[in-house]
Amino acid sequence: MTSPHPAAPSASAVPPPARYTDEDLDALRLGGDELADAVVATLFERGQVGLFNSLMRHVSVSGQELPAGLPDVAREYLETTAVPPAWVDWNEMEKARLFFTDNNVHINTALSFAAMPACYVVPRVARLLSATHGLRYPSKRMAETGQFTTYLMRPDAFEAGGRFVPAAQKVRLLHASIRHHLVRADRWDTAAEGVPICQEDMIGGQMFFSMLVLDSLHRLGIHMSTEGAEAYYYAWRVVGAILGVDQTAVPKTLDEARSFLDLYLLRHMGPSEEGVLLTRQLIDLYEEVVPGTLFDPVVSALIRHLVGDTCGDWLDVPRSRWDTAVKALPALLGVLESVEDASPFAAWALDRLGHLTSVFELSTLTRGRVMHYAIPEHLRKEYGVDAGVARNRRWTPPPATV
Repeated sequence: MTSPHPAAPSASAVPPPARYTDEDLDALRLGGDELADAVVATLFERGQVGLFNSLMRHVSVSGQELPAGLPDVAREYLETTAVPPAWVDWNEMEKARLFFTDNNVHINTALSFAAMPACYVVPRVARLLSATHGLRYPSKRMAETGQFTTYLMRPDAFEAGGRFVPAAQKVRLLHASIRHHLVRADRWDTAAEGVPICQEDMIGGQMFFSMLVLDSLHRLGIHMSTEGAEAYYYAWRVVGAILGVDQTAVPKTLDEARSFLDLYLLRHMGPSEEGVLLTRQLIDLYEEVVPGTLFDPVVSALIRHLVGDTCGDWLDVPRSRWDTAVKALPALLGVLESVEDASPFAAWALDRLGHLTSVFELSTLTRGRVMHYAIPEHLRKEYGVDAGVARNRRWTPPPATV
């Protein structure tokens, strides 16, 4: 089978510089995902989207036989993208898996309370997220994100029987379907905003789920080695490649990632009605997960602590007495991390507790179900868009570049 790393659109072929410029990111706004876009366009032209979705509910693990009756264009896509890029360093991926195992509860916290709100603070991205049927069901969106990350960090993620690759294949087509709907329904200003879910935004999302997560772990006082941080970032580079991100433009190092992320946020972050609504739904969701009501304000306080007051105000994150108390969290986590560093048994016990906490959170969000990623056959009007590694050599985030 051929590699799932197709040539990207020429408009987005921008060599990764040491420091990104506005011109670099402007070029990335013109590129989508040629392979996935062509597959989705063909499925819609032939009226085969419903058939594809029905059959793909039975495809959940790598290596299983594809169902009979699957449209030819979809079968070819699934076979082409069934293997990861040839350049993947599997030793680095194993380091990333151990890093995730060691920090899973902290990573899930950063994903939920920093990475997702960061998506909402970019108005264009908030509008894109609001364009899906899941707008009124934030638990589905968070469950899909948590499930996707969990699949990625399992030992069998890329082996026969693993669930990550089929999930990534479906997510890639989901992104293409949103581009298809918005452009053909003339509900997106491509001249002003670029292509929906363009290469700039896909790389930006990759930065949110990698670089920004690492920043948040550092802000929480979590002990990380440089080796562990680099491996975690590397794993998300692999994810980006599988999801159709142009690898000639994506940052290769954490220093380059800092340059891209800083510029991307300065170019695009700001307030929006969609961002406020999505954040309110996120807060409500996790307040339901937290037992009782006494600790409900901790959710908002954590978001403010991780994204800062400016972004917190843009997203209308409520203030409370917990805003000050949460600032003591790094000191508390630092004590626990020191105990973990000093005792192998404590490390095992805390890792096990973190795993159980993550399992409980994910099972609460999914209600015990496997989340399916389907191509939406249309966008409803109400959801539309108007126009374990060593712990020494502690990692320090790259400095701001702009």
